[in-house]
Amino acid sequence: MHSSKPAMIQDAAAAHVRPPVSMAQPARRITSETLLQQGREIEIEHSGKIYRLRVTQLNKLILTA
Repeated sequence: MHSSKPAMIQDAAAAHVRPPVSMAQPARRITSETLLQQGREIEIEHSGKIYRLRVTQLNKLILTA
């Protein structure tokens, strides 16, 4: 059975499918101490926007844009 979609569209659609969880690479882990380097706040630039990661008074992390 042949699909009505051209092969190029099928290939592009397949490229956006995530691999099964069992094949996915584990996420990298980095400690907050390594990120913050003795500080309580850092700025992270992502896609031209600045995000702020900070430690709260209750020692929780909060990320804001």
